[in-house]
Amino acid sequence: MAGPVVASRDELRELRTPVPKHCGWCGRRLEQSGTVGRRRRYCGQSCRQRAYERRAAVQRTGLPEDAVVLSDTEIATLQDRLFQLRCAAEDVVTAAEDGATTDELRRMAAELANAAHELEQLR
Repeated sequence: MAGPVVASRDELRELRTPVPKHCGWCGRRLEQSGTVGRRRRYCGQSCRQRAYERRAAVQRTGLPEDAVVLSDTEIATLQDRLFQLRCAAEDVVTAAEDGATTDELRRMAAELANAAHELEQLR
């Protein structure tokens, strides 16, 4: 029979830290006002309205509710941003292989992280 599981203070702190939520429409980070009541799904009324309009349009077309519809322009933009991210990652690998300094690699890694962060903002 196993004994009780003991967690460190850091592990307990991580369990208590709320996971950041994001707006269901625009993706902005939501600030949760407390622990009582229903959690917010949208950052404001306009995002709530756009999400409602999308759900209504999806129901009319018969597409699955989790379908993502992108315009040609949005697809091209997404492909460009993914290409930029891949190029930034390849630059870091090449610099490391060529013996770049720690400061240079740190700068390039920060640029890579920034490109990935920007790519997360799909809307």
